[in-house]
Amino acid sequence: MSVPSPAPNELRQYALACLLLCDPAEKVTTVHAMHAAWHAVALQLDELAPLSCSGNIPGRPDKPELVPPLAVGRRSMATPEGRGMLIHALSHIEFNAINLALDALWRFAGMPAEYYADWLRVADEEATHFHLLASHLQQLGFAYGDFAAHDSLWEMVDRTREDVMARMALVPRTLEARGLDAIPPLRAKLAQAGDQAAAAILDIILRDEVGHVEIGNRWFSHLCLQRGLALRPTYAELALRHRAPTPRGPFNIEARLRAGFSAEELQALSAAG
Repeated sequence: MSVPSPAPNELRQYALACLLLCDPAEKVTTVHAMHAAWHAVALQLDELAPLSCSGNIPGRPDKPELVPPLAVGRRSMATPEGRGMLIHALSHIEFNAINLALDALWRFAGMPAEYYADWLRVADEEATHFHLLASHLQQLGFAYGDFAAHDSLWEMVDRTREDVMARMALVPRTLEARGLDAIPPLRAKLAQAGDQAAAAILDIILRDEVGHVEIGNRWFSHLCLQRGLALRPTYAELALRHRAPTPRGPFNIEARLRAGFSAEELQALSAAG
């Protein structure tokens, strides 16, 4: 499916149209166009519209082949193929991250307008991340789709499709927060292997991902307050119900603090992990 011409003039409908796009380059371009249109005050927002979708969510290309996480395989950073596999894995994460931001935008009605603006920003930044990584992958002699990938991130998006509070708890502040911990050692490996361009891309991603996790933390806290629920026991119950992975250290404490985790929560996390 392509975004209709003229493009939708309502933000959530536009996000759904973007989500259904299968071609990664077209999706990136269209997300940037949606972001620009919003900031040019060319889009309306209907927070209460009961949208539905009959297409396949998310739109994605035929490749990469999706396999269980342990079947993805690893290669040495000392070889171009090994670095290519790592950059491909990161590209796949960022492509899924575009889709999860778009899904958060269109799916959940009745949130404050700031919620939709936040997730539009996330979609736009994730599109930039994917473009940077996919372009670097081409410089290494590969393309997105050349290697197998796993779908763990989107599986959690799908499990939380019925409840925006579960989505905020278990996608940005759980799965995406793992990136805050994982990026620094990956950056060090790439830099040590001589790939300074990839290391610089990871600097950009880490900077932006702190903000994305903060958005998830902030809206999870908002929803807990709105529903009269205590944050930590509510999170624990949601993680158990939706089979979320248990965070394992070492943790990037400084980044997680900037992303809105409390010192008490991080102390408990570190003690458990």
